Amino acid sequence: MSISLTGLLALTAGYLGLMLLIAGVVERGWLPARVVHHPLVYGLSLGVYVNAWGLFGSVALAAEIGYGYLAYFLGVAGAFLLAPVLLVPILRLTRTYQLASLADLFAFRFRSRWVGTLVTVITLLAVLPLLAQQVQVVGAIAYRLSGLADPAWLALAFCVLAAVMALRLGARHAHLNADHDSLAVAVATGSLLKLGAMLTLGGIALYGVFTGPADLQQWLEGPGQPLQAMAARLPPGQWRTLLLLFFAAAFLAPHMFHMAFARGPSRQALLQAGWQLPLLLLLIALPAPLILWAAQALGSASPEAGLAYLAFTLSDTPGVIALVFVAGLAAAAGTLVVTTLALAGMALNHLVLVAHPPARQGNLYRWLLDLRRLLIIAVILGGWIFYRLVGVHHDPTTLGLVAFIGIAQCLPGMLAVLYWPGANRKGMVSGLLVGSGLWLGGLWLPLIADLPPLVIVPPGLELLANEPAWYAVTLISLAANALTFIGVSLVTRTSDGERAAAEACSIDAVIRPKRLPLSARTAADFKQHLSAALGTDVAAREVDHALDDLAMSPQESRPYALRRLRGRVQANLSGLMGPSVARDIVDRFLPFQAGSQPATEDVHYVESLLEAYRSRLTGLARELDGLRRYHRRTLTQLPIGLCAFGDDGELLMWNEALARLSGIAGDSVIGARRESLPAPWAELLGRTFDHHDRFLYKQAVPLAAGTRYLTLHKADLDAADGERGGTVVLIEDHSDMKWLEDELVHAERLASIGRLAAGVAHEIGNPVTGISSLVQNLRYDTDDPLVLETADQIQQLTERISRIVGSLVSFAHGGRHGGQATGMAPCDVRELADEALHLIQLARSGEDIVYCNDCPAGLTVQGDAQRLVQVLVNLLGNARDASPPGATVVVEAGARDGGVYLAVVDTGGGIDPAIRDHLFEPFTTTKPPGEGTGLGLSLVYSIIRDHRGQVHVESPLPDLDHGTRIALWLPEPHQDGRDTDDPDSDR
Repeated sequence: MSISLTGLLALTAGYLGLMLLIAGVVERGWLPARVVHHPLVYGLSLGVYVNAWGLFGSVALAAEIGYGYLAYFLGVAGAFLLAPVLLVPILRLTRTYQLASLADLFAFRFRSRWVGTLVTVITLLAVLPLLAQQVQVVGAIAYRLSGLADPAWLALAFCVLAAVMALRLGARHAHLNADHDSLAVAVATGSLLKLGAMLTLGGIALYGVFTGPADLQQWLEGPGQPLQAMAARLPPGQWRTLLLLFFAAAFLAPHMFHMAFARGPSRQALLQAGWQLPLLLLLIALPAPLILWAAQALGSASPEAGLAYLAFTLSDTPGVIALVFVAGLAAAAGTLVVTTLALAGMALNHLVLVAHPPARQGNLYRWLLDLRRLLIIAVILGGWIFYRLVGVHHDPTTLGLVAFIGIAQCLPGMLAVLYWPGANRKGMVSGLLVGSGLWLGGLWLPLIADLPPLVIVPPGLELLANEPAWYAVTLISLAANALTFIGVSLVTRTSDGERAAAEACSIDAVIRPKRLPLSARTAADFKQHLSAALGTDVAAREVDHALDDLAMSPQESRPYALRRLRGRVQANLSGLMGPSVARDIVDRFLPFQAGSQPATEDVHYVESLLEAYRSRLTGLARELDGLRRYHRRTLTQLPIGLCAFGDDGELLMWNEALARLSGIAGDSVIGARRESLPAPWAELLGRTFDHHDRFLYKQAVPLAAGTRYLTLHKADLDAADGERGGTVVLIEDHSDMKWLEDELVHAERLASIGRLAAGVAHEIGNPVTGISSLVQNLRYDTDDPLVLETADQIQQLTERISRIVGSLVSFAHGGRHGGQATGMAPCDVRELADEALHLIQLARSGEDIVYCNDCPAGLTVQGDAQRLVQVLVNLLGNARDASPPGATVVVEAGARDGGVYLAVVDTGGGIDPAIRDHLFEPFTTTKPPGEGTGLGLSLVYSIIRDHRGQVHVESPLPDLDHGTRIALWLPEPHQDGRDTDDPDSDR
């Protein structure tokens, strides 16, 4: 059946529209993220491996070599079945270091931009025949279906379609991976089209041409048997070589590397692809012999008709023909577009930017994007030109073999990246040059110049001289490549940078970065330093992106954190412009400082890597890691604070006990310099390091929870076996011991004061007794009312002195208060206040203070009136002394909480918070020396305690920054016998 040129263009435009629609839907987020990132989408996107010749050419190969055509599918399936040991390590590297292509990976591993350039050039030469193959197949199909136009111009129209798709699906953002979601969904859709077309053709062949499996079996055993016998059988050596080539293509072909690793899928998605892709390939491959046998049964399978295009002979239904054509278009376009995107990125990073490093651009992102777009157009145009000049003279199988053999030249290097840390760049370059030179001379140059293959057969392998050129060149070039690589690597020196990269790449090694200081002191310095190379805006954007990735603050200054930030910036720049250029920029503008001592391993970073890696350790390594974890857990969970420093002053450990004591999480300070630790730890640890003794005893340290008394012990770690030393500091909290000692000292001081008070009370008691006797005699010696009133007041005051002296004696003899109050009787609160105010006004001082009695009449309490008056006099005296001239001191009272409160309020300066907790202790005073004994409030406390009352202090007053209110709470008369709680801590 034929289709008009208009029909072909309509199908092509419909396919292009579908791809653009998919890209728009994904970019706008209309397709849920769980669908876009589903492992099945990733597995289907890897179906890009099945190109146009793999889809249709498998029928021709089945006719020529029988089941040997399965090598194309089994090789890549075998690679993905080995994903845990082969592909997962590659994924780890590409995700960690933002490596978007095979050239990026090789340049990173061998620390050479020229390695990346060489790999790019060889890959470009190898892929040109593959691109020409896709163009050739699409042009041939369009020509066979329409029969109206020159295949070359139809192929050019297809290249224009591919260029539009490539620009839309992979060149909208500067970062290579930014458009990958749209590309992955589009390629996955193409895989479904390919699968649907092949299953449809298989069904038509089995149930349309034949009536079912039984009919097919009968035909194969009858008329079809001679036809099957005509198929040649591949020799075992050639079969295994094809398997090797297609096995290598699974992770070395640029379009496969791009789809498998550039997107950075999860490890789980890659492992699931280990069975999804083989299943997809099996379903696509199985219909090929059915199509062949159906065409043979119909008599349309002749070489003149083109064995590769037998799929179009099974049905005249327009829908089937359209489906098969669109599937072929999807296969060719997918391979061409993804290969072009991969090659454009490789050429940009390893050819253009190496020859012309990115100077400070006004808009670096736009500049890079424009360059990549030009390279995309150039690669697709180069594929069409190669097809036009070379491809038309060769069959698609030859083009494909030349391409896959060239791609396989990177196989020794890839195996060395993963499994041989001893390989170096000299060996890599030497082996790649030798192997690629044999491939170029044996297959590539004869392809473009119509020369006989130049096959150099080494002595002892003369049997290869009679084998097909592709077979001999494959074996000889790969063997020479590998042997040269190994030999040169063994006899030449490996640089330190290559050793470090080898450790990062090896599947069974843990990265061991070095602990070196940076010239940049803070994260903000990164922007300033990088702006010289990237421009201010781009530098700020890239540094902010790295800070977001690591969840760091722009004010971060810890050396450990800055090293991590430097690595993340380099990885992000690697995704933008390749690892070689990114490393050059970072090394130049964010250099490490050269120190007098050699760099040591970054212990904390190694620990974090081991924690992430430990689930994969086995045997002795697992036992040693268990011992390491036990020892580290012992230190981190030690009940005593512990911190460890390197000999460069960088903090390496901050255990849990120290985190609780300091209120500083270990993760926030690990890797910081000692002098940059938060206060007071920098100064405290600095004194510990500078002190000539190995400990500091009971240092008062102000912390958020209050002042703590810490004892610090330090131990120096001696350097041994090439390792640098350090210092370990143990920090013990002796606050409880210090407070207990202070209490004992205070108790002894109070005991001494008590003994002194007892002696003083005895001495005071004698003259007071004499005064009391004289006053009593005075009453009998006069009838003057004024004198008698004065005598009564003197008598009352001597009784008050006696009570005070009695309280001191009681306190000295074993208690804080003077025992139970005696003489308890109902007392009118207002009268108590009036009496106290009368007594306080007898003093000559404080005559400018206004006193106000706001106590209501009729309010009574149960108590000793004389002692309560004494309490009020003491409180009023303190209020008077604290108040400024002209101020008012108020006595107020009221009923509250089942009792009576009585308060003295002043507007003075308030009570110093430093002495508030000790306010009611004996000899505690707020007055200047010589103006107070410190016994007044202690007696107040004692008396109110004896009355089963409570004392509350409020200073400053609410809504003011000054003033004091001391409130007394006393039980009502009927509650006299009830026990009360101890006073609050602030009394």
